[in-house]
Amino acid sequence: MPTNFLDKVKSTIKRYSMLQKHDKLLVGVSGGPDSVTLLNVLCELKKEYSLNIVIAHLDHKFRGEESAADRRFCEDLAGKYNLDIAWEEVDVPKIAKETGSSPEEAARAERYNFFKRVAKERSANIIAVGHTMDDQAETVLMRVLRGAGMKGLGGISPVKDIQGYKIIRPLIEASRKEVENFVAENNLEFRKDSSNEKNIFTRNKIRLELIPLLERDFNPNIKEVLANMAENLQAEEEFFAKYGKRKFKGMSKIRQGEIFIDLKKFKRQPDAVQKRILRAALEELKGDLRRVTYQHWKEIEELINNRPVNSIVDLPAGITIAKDRLNISLRQS
Repeated sequence: MPTNFLDKVKSTIKRYSMLQKHDKLLVGVSGGPDSVTLLNVLCELKKEYSLNIVIAHLDHKFRGEESAADRRFCEDLAGKYNLDIAWEEVDVPKIAKETGSSPEEAARAERYNFFKRVAKERSANIIAVGHTMDDQAETVLMRVLRGAGMKGLGGISPVKDIQGYKIIRPLIEASRKEVENFVAENNLEFRKDSSNEKNIFTRNKIRLELIPLLERDFNPNIKEVLANMAENLQAEEEFFAKYGKRKFKGMSKIRQGEIFIDLKKFKRQPDAVQKRILRAALEELKGDLRRVTYQHWKEIEELINNRPVNSIVDLPAGITIAKDRLNISLRQS
């Protein structure tokens, strides 16, 4: 068993094979305690793994001068650790308004776009971010409230590939309390995000209201329970995803950007496997499953099982699914 915080994080890194010798890391640093802790730990491991570390900081422009001060703090951190830093400003509130997405969703999208862009510019092969076990529990509850399936309830993956970049979360098995203790014990300076105390975002409401209620009235270990549940579901999701992709490849053809799935072979599969095959097809075509809702899945099911041939279902990102006598076809306009 790990004897201290650093050992615990090293155990997580080894368990999920997060780092290899001579990796070049882009470390997302907001200035808050989680990301400051992540940077400190990775710098502790820099010699052991022969790491090349670059800090990445994005000013979302949510909090005016407070955000600008966060950026200056991160520049000072870079100087303290003798590291390069890349930073940008993005008007996320404006983007959220223009796209109709939530501020949280827009911020996440812009943040990861920034990380991928800087990783490419700096030839970094890994992007490290500071999610903790508490973030995992909050994410699972958010997705429960939205009616997510197995993949969504698996929460945040410790390691994930996003368009060729390896995203790692070394603090995912550590609680926020453990991070706070580490910060205090090591006298680490950090920035406090005032927006975290406002109940204007779903995640904040879950953190400030729902989780304390669940801890008080139902289970004092609810965060650990949710994190363990997510870990179990991730393992099952990984198995079913691989199985679905194998079945998809065995009954599909791709021609000129259009996917054809053999209808007869498809209908022989159990319902759960059918959905996995369709997920694999959509990921092949679209790259992800964002904005594909439960209602979309019901419409696809109705198309395949009950609607006449040549019927069509429209999905986000200009994707259409059609059925003829022999195939289910997917196309992106």
